[in-house]
Amino acid sequence: MAGEKYVYDFSEGHRDLKDLLGGKGANLAEMTRLGLPVPAGFTVTTSACQAYLSTGRNPDGLDAEIDGHLAALEAAMGRRLGDPEDPLLVSVRSGAAFSMPGMMETVLNVGLTDASVVGLAAQAGGDDRFAWDSYRRLIQMFGKTVCDVPGEDFSDALEEAKKAKGATDDLHLDAADLRALVDRYKHIFAKHTGYEFPQDPREQMRLAMEAVFRSWNAERAVLYRRQERIPADLGTAVNVVAMVFGNLGADSGTGVAFTRDPASGAQGIYGDYLANAQGEDVVAGIRNTMPLEDLQGLDPRSYEELLGIMAKLEGHYRDLCDIEFTIERGKLWMLQTRVGKRTAAAAFRIAAQLVNEGMINLDEALRRVSGAQLAQLMFPRFDLSGDPVALTRGIGASPGAASGKAVFSAERAAELAGAGEDVILVRRETNPEDLAGMIAARGILTARGGKTSHAAVVARGMGRTCVCGADQLEIAADRFTVDGCTVNEGEVISIDGTTGRVYVGAVPVRPSEVVQYFEGDEVDSTLVEAVHTIMSHADATRRLAVRTNADTGDDAARARRFGAEGIGLCRTEHMFLGDRKELVERLILAVSESARNDALAALLPLQRADFVDLFRAMDGLPVTVRLIDPPLHEFLPSLEELAVNVAVARERGEEHSEDERLLDAVRRMHEQNPMLGLRGVRLGLVIPGLFAMQVRAITEAAVQLAGEGLNPRPEIMVPLVGAVQELEMVRQECEQIVAEVVAGSGVQVLIGTMIEVPRAALTAGQIAEAADFFSFGTNDLTQMGWGFSRDDVEGAFFWRYLELGIFGISPFESIDRDGVGRLIRIAAEEGRAVRPDLKLGVCGEHGGDPESVHFFHEVGLDYVSCSPFRVPVARLEAGRAAITGGDSDSR
Repeated sequence: MAGEKYVYDFSEGHRDLKDLLGGKGANLAEMTRLGLPVPAGFTVTTSACQAYLSTGRNPDGLDAEIDGHLAALEAAMGRRLGDPEDPLLVSVRSGAAFSMPGMMETVLNVGLTDASVVGLAAQAGGDDRFAWDSYRRLIQMFGKTVCDVPGEDFSDALEEAKKAKGATDDLHLDAADLRALVDRYKHIFAKHTGYEFPQDPREQMRLAMEAVFRSWNAERAVLYRRQERIPADLGTAVNVVAMVFGNLGADSGTGVAFTRDPASGAQGIYGDYLANAQGEDVVAGIRNTMPLEDLQGLDPRSYEELLGIMAKLEGHYRDLCDIEFTIERGKLWMLQTRVGKRTAAAAFRIAAQLVNEGMINLDEALRRVSGAQLAQLMFPRFDLSGDPVALTRGIGASPGAASGKAVFSAERAAELAGAGEDVILVRRETNPEDLAGMIAARGILTARGGKTSHAAVVARGMGRTCVCGADQLEIAADRFTVDGCTVNEGEVISIDGTTGRVYVGAVPVRPSEVVQYFEGDEVDSTLVEAVHTIMSHADATRRLAVRTNADTGDDAARARRFGAEGIGLCRTEHMFLGDRKELVERLILAVSESARNDALAALLPLQRADFVDLFRAMDGLPVTVRLIDPPLHEFLPSLEELAVNVAVARERGEEHSEDERLLDAVRRMHEQNPMLGLRGVRLGLVIPGLFAMQVRAITEAAVQLAGEGLNPRPEIMVPLVGAVQELEMVRQECEQIVAEVVAGSGVQVLIGTMIEVPRAALTAGQIAEAADFFSFGTNDLTQMGWGFSRDDVEGAFFWRYLELGIFGISPFESIDRDGVGRLIRIAAEEGRAVRPDLKLGVCGEHGGDPESVHFFHEVGLDYVSCSPFRVPVARLEAGRAAITGGDSDSR
């Protein structure tokens, strides 16, 4: 866009510009505003990236803006990019609005050339080793990042150099070794690219920036955005920062710090430090780091300064801060800060801590946690009562209990997980190319790295169990060995992301303390206290009620303990399975009125007993009972099996009259597409007495309990209605039975319908005239709205639709706001226009999905209903929706 500003100096921005400057650029600008020691630099905006990606070239005016800001940077630093005697070097770093650790590109030491490497050595006081080490890093990162040179070629060359020297790590390579390695790297670069490593520093910078732009659409970045539901059209900013060097010797180094423990939320000093290293060394985990507190003994002045800055940043951001820093010969530099990724347990503990410290209020605490995190806390933990012996121990980097087959490559992890296997991905250290395997795995185990390594940061963000830095592991291509014990690929291991312990075999699990709390048990823990504080506020804040989907008294009782405020869906067809299936089969296939009545009479007391259990468990709370709604074939004998039996009997000359009678009946009722056939309200209208039997059972159960002094609140829901006339006919029959059974009992019965057919949503104004309530059946509404069968399509092509970006997430997992959501909105508005007191709820699986709950709040539903286990999640998200206005992105 003509006249648009594409480049901002750090002194021009602030943290509220993260959509434009990216998170990294906005926070560098914020730290500059706070007067913290930030190297000079500038940010190229996300809008420049968007323009580049749409046209394949930089937008008009961008190059001139960069030249102007580079000149200002050179003036501020007193050095010039590429100066052979006193060179300025810069880093070129990505920085999206949402944190995407390791998913996009970074190039350090940009500006080094054959000429300026000598000047860099002189600038460093004659430290030739430092200069050649920086040069080899540039060629390696530039080659891999910008020019797609295989990274393993550089790694192999480094390993050969160390082997020739007899060195265990790169610190033992001297200047001559590194100079020879630079020559080798340049040869590798030329071999793969067909041209020499560029010696124009400005050209290096331009190509590096364009590579960062392109990395927005790199496979791993796309995969990460899909996993984290980050919009694909945002683009990344690019930050150009004057280099400061942590690889200048023992008085230099680099580190990552957290103002609180990102794994547990505990207050204290957490982080990693690596002496004589550049920042990428810490994240990559190529050498094991030392704990941050050890820096106090190495450089007490920098350590104390760092602690002061950490406190200042946490107070300013009012949250856990993740900080990257470098010490250059005793001088501390701040390279990045951001609100740190944390585990689910840490999220709840930190939010509650900050409330207690007066830094945030309860509304803000509620914004900072999510239903997905709460769900993680409800997963089981290892039961160690059997005293399993740990094979080894690393660093617990992301809590959880995970068991699975050991695999040693991302590809193998994805392959086995796709076949339904649980796997643990085992690597020396992970890198961004491993993302697909990390997503597929139940847990991640690495031999190198700490709590700030790539594996740890990504695992925490995704909620995966992770153990890092298990340095006793000797990892080969298809096995690992610890103290003589070998675990081959495919053998089961278990990892504990809290303690860091690794076990051979599957370890049994126990319920989480959070589930015990929801069950009503007394649990003494800081995590449960934090969950209680935030859940109490969510319940006090939310407008949406939360019900459960339950078909038995036991499920209903458990859901009530979990906080359910009624039953939003009782699927009566589930009550007809097992021994009762034969009765339903007799009913459907009955050829006489007496046979049909006999079957109904046998079913009535069984149904009544079911409803007594449900109403008793939910005493005083509404119970929505859906009249029978299965596809007909679920209650009929198999057509294929009957046909085979008859054919075999005929071949043998055996008597087969009963099978023939059944076969004729099943053929008469056979449907090509049972999901769209004789089911729901259609079945009730075609088979006289079926719905009447169910309504009688419901009302008789309610009257029985009312006579015991309880308060049953039944709601009868008619399924699959597409026209108001269907509902009117069923309602007329229902009202006659209700009036007969409940007379004088005080029992009140509502009659409504499930909105699951698109036509019902579009004619909701008519249907509301005959309904006391609507409950949206979003599973069927999604199937019919999209025109596909869930059972058939999820495995057939959804993976491809997700890969192509047609879906950001399966529409069966999170509500399709634009299509299915619009049908819900239309039905809600038109239904309430006719009947203002119309009760509106949702009972499909979306009722427990955090994103969908926000939408249901937004469109004005009265309640959501979900499985018992998801009730706490829905309660939390309903509270969050109330304070964010339905905008789930506020998290």
